[in-house]
Amino acid sequence: MLLKYCGAKRERRPLPLLNNMKKELKKIKQNKKQRQTRVRFKISGTGSRPRLSVFRSNRGLYLQLINDERNKTIVSVNAKEVKDKGTKKELSALAGKLLAQKAMEQGIKEAVFDRGGNKYHGRIKAVAEAAREAGLKI
Repeated sequence: MLLKYCGAKRERRPLPLLNNMKKELKKIKQNKKQRQTRVRFKISGTGSRPRLSVFRSNRGLYLQLINDERNKTIVSVNAKEVKDKGTKKELSALAGKLLAQKAMEQGIKEAVFDRGGNKYHGRIKAVAEAAREAGLKI
């Protein structure tokens, strides 16, 4: 948070976000939401080929295999479940492998990849490649 010293007392008060910054952040969120709906419109998961949904936050990564016909989550994995230490990208790859292993136990061999409005690069790409290496056909 940006702080500003004000007046003779030297009080610290947070600086307000500039209008341009607010507009830029709002535009970024709207663009991501638009990408999400565009991707979601084109793909859906079934019982035999569920949707592999990826949610990426600054702190973690959440993966789910979803059957859209029944609106049920079949398998879910959180990056916190991975006990190893490493970079966010390495943890994402390990989470992708763990998801693929859990899916194989459930008898799922194929999935449709839903990147959740994110670019197919970095942590998202690491998840997909690791799931493929572990035997899940995406």
